[in-house]
Amino acid sequence: MTHQARKRFGQNFLHDSGVIHRIIDAIQPETRSHIVEIGPGQAALTTPLIAASKQLTVIEIDRDLAAILQKRENEHFKVMIGDALQFDFSTLSQGEKLTVVGNLPYNISTPILFHLMQYQEQIDDLFFMLQKEVVERMAASPREKEYGRLSIMIQYFCAVNPLFQVGPHSFSPAPKVDSMVVHLRPWKISPHPKLNDFKRFSLIVQHAFSQRRKTLRNALSQIPDLSVPETFAKKRAEELSVSDFIALANIKT
Repeated sequence: MTHQARKRFGQNFLHDSGVIHRIIDAIQPETRSHIVEIGPGQAALTTPLIAASKQLTVIEIDRDLAAILQKRENEHFKVMIGDALQFDFSTLSQGEKLTVVGNLPYNISTPILFHLMQYQEQIDDLFFMLQKEVVERMAASPREKEYGRLSIMIQYFCAVNPLFQVGPHSFSPAPKVDSMVVHLRPWKISPHPKLNDFKRFSLIVQHAFSQRRKTLRNALSQIPDLSVPETFAKKRAEELSVSDFIALANIKT
């Protein structure tokens, strides 16, 4: 499949057969009920997934690439043309859990991740190729320099397991950064305390890390109905765990 990469879609096509084999081994497509691939591109992952999957749906925003893939459609393989950021993934779940995979465009990877977290009850596993720095931020622990808002929000929803690093030479055109494959598994039973108000939680995390050099007493002073307890007041955002932020969000005075 020949196709000129388009910058507006953030296209970097994976071509390294060794990396492709490792990703397929990690996914174990033969064990999955329904796999959804975001941005199949030139079908580097799609081709082995078609061969091994019980049901495969791909979502492609580039109409030229989608048209090529549509020629291969059958009862087990479907092509959806559209933007994954606007896609309702619940429409694909017919009682079975989805496994979502893809080499995500780096320029919109974080918004796609946040969009997918809305569908955690319909998803059992996610396997993504992302910018290495993004994966490190997702997996970071409190007090690590990479720890931030992305760490908190993703770890609230799922376990993060970085799998292996991939160099620029594995793509065409080659990106200017290293990549990493990551496995995300939505919590079946959350290790965190019960959260009363997700929007409030998200707002608190956003405020805390937007002024991360300030103590939480000062960084969160504009949050309505929140009196930061002394146990947290003199700390900074990077010192708090996901459970600590949930405890803060559950406080209303």
